Amino acid sequence: MKILITGTAGFIGSHLAIKLLERGDEVVGLDNINDYYDVNLKYARLNELGIKKEEIDYNKQIISSKYKKHKFIKLNLEDKENLFKLFETEKFDAVCNLAAQAGVRYSLTNPDAYIQSNIVGFLNILEACRTFNVKNLSYASSSSVYGLNKSQPFKTTDNVSHPISLYASTKKSNELMAHTYSHLFGISTTGLRFFTVYGPWGRPDMAPMLFTDAITKNRPIKVFNHGNMSRDFTYIDDIVEGIVKVIANPAKASEKFDANNPNTSISTAPYRIYNIGNNSPIKLMDFISTLEKEIGKDATKEFLPMQDGDVESTYADVNELIEDFNYKPNTTLDKGIKEFIKWYKEFYKKEI
Repeated sequence: MKILITGTAGFIGSHLAIKLLERGDEVVGLDNINDYYDVNLKYARLNELGIKKEEIDYNKQIISSKYKKHKFIKLNLEDKENLFKLFETEKFDAVCNLAAQAGVRYSLTNPDAYIQSNIVGFLNILEACRTFNVKNLSYASSSSVYGLNKSQPFKTTDNVSHPISLYASTKKSNELMAHTYSHLFGISTTGLRFFTVYGPWGRPDMAPMLFTDAITKNRPIKVFNHGNMSRDFTYIDDIVEGIVKVIANPAKASEKFDANNPNTSISTAPYRIYNIGNNSPIKLMDFISTLEKEIGKDATKEFLPMQDGDVESTYADVNELIEDFNYKPNTTLDKGIKEFIKWYKEFYKKEI
């Protein structure tokens, strides 16, 4: 299978590309390598895929030095002309769109970046799939879409019409746009609502990296909502395994859909929404304790009020994932943090 993965310089995308390549798939990776966070980490991830920084240039395809079935191209999703040329040339069997402007808090100050990347860019992906007859599209949504919902665990059948960040709004918009293209053009689309992904090669703007970096450098960590928060922390390998299963099983129209009482996660069109989370929320203070234990050092904590755009807790109902794929993320926090800290020490060459 030839698969386009957008966002291969990113955390999830780089792990997914390696997984698919190692099982024998042909993978074309795409990323614009923006500077939302340290680009050196992005180049290091690409280096793991055999893509050398010095060879990268805009709209230039590079053949991996490590995987014979891997090519990479630096490209903006908003660049419709060159994106269409890529689709026309490569003739993909499937597309997994993980490229997006990430981050809840950043969307408060840089809204334009989210509209361009997450809305315009995603529309171009949908249009490319329609134009070049790619019928298998999976894409990243987010647990952020649950917004003001208080009923937990979060279910894909919940109403998600009350987002509290522009980032969440763009992700919900992606789900609506995907359904339209599934209905009109028969494209199988599957949206994946990820829950607080962590692990080796993780993003430096997320709590695991922020906390670890601060603790090792003797800086205080910022603990929002005075520590009264919980997250359904999900290990990267579990996320990737879920994506692989989705790519191998494109969405189908559901006979269970009732137009008089519509289930928002299925449709008469080949459309599906899944949560991918650990189904086991962890209190923020317990998460910090686990980090402290693995690092071998206590954190200095600065307790602060809740931030705008943030939610108090997340908790994924993964019953559909179990029912359709006989799969449930199951990596324990202790194991996941151990692997993360091991990578952190090696990558940053720190003796903690």
